[in-house]
Amino acid sequence: MATSRWTAAPARAASPRRRGPVLEQAILEAALEQLSTVGWSGLTMEGVATAAQTGKAAVYRRWPSKEDLVVHALRVGLPRLDEVPGLGSVREDLLELCKRIRDAMYSRPGFALRAVLHECDTVTAERFHDVISEGVVNPSVRLIKEVIRRGIERGEVRSGGTDDYVCDVIPAMLMYRSKVCGSEWTDEEFEGLIDQVMVPLLRR
Repeated sequence: MATSRWTAAPARAASPRRRGPVLEQAILEAALEQLSTVGWSGLTMEGVATAAQTGKAAVYRRWPSKEDLVVHALRVGLPRLDEVPGLGSVREDLLELCKRIRDAMYSRPGFALRAVLHECDTVTAERFHDVISEGVVNPSVRLIKEVIRRGIERGEVRSGGTDDYVCDVIPAMLMYRSKVCGSEWTDEEFEGLIDQVMVPLLRR
């Protein structure tokens, strides 16, 4: 008796339906991925939904606009700057902080944030100023002040070294290079920034 050439295809297991935090995380990751590939101008809610393998309604239910979605994705995704280096000297601690800030800005969320700031118009960019201030600038200044305060206690740094203008130098220089020049700081350039600018400013 002849056997049939055709066999039944194996049944495909249905993928589990994602809900709640799991689905939300998938959407946020898809938004960051879309920003890194198509940029702010190319990002659409439909594209994010497709990348997250969900429906457009699931995205709009949580975030009414792509601005709201991207702000949330950046707030959640940016690496935290909350640990003070403890390498024993102000110079080494500031160098380590510079590298951590660079890592944050060149992480996937950091890259996405820079893409947004470079591409979107002035009005839209205003929505993201708080994200970069709260996620990068303010934590950086707080850690720099703590490093300098410890340096004052050790006798390395002059009193008054935690002046706001002094503590703004590193974030301002990093943001200038990223925003205006569109280039990355090397370790050697960080050493120049610390040795030629910060150390003279802080010297007793």
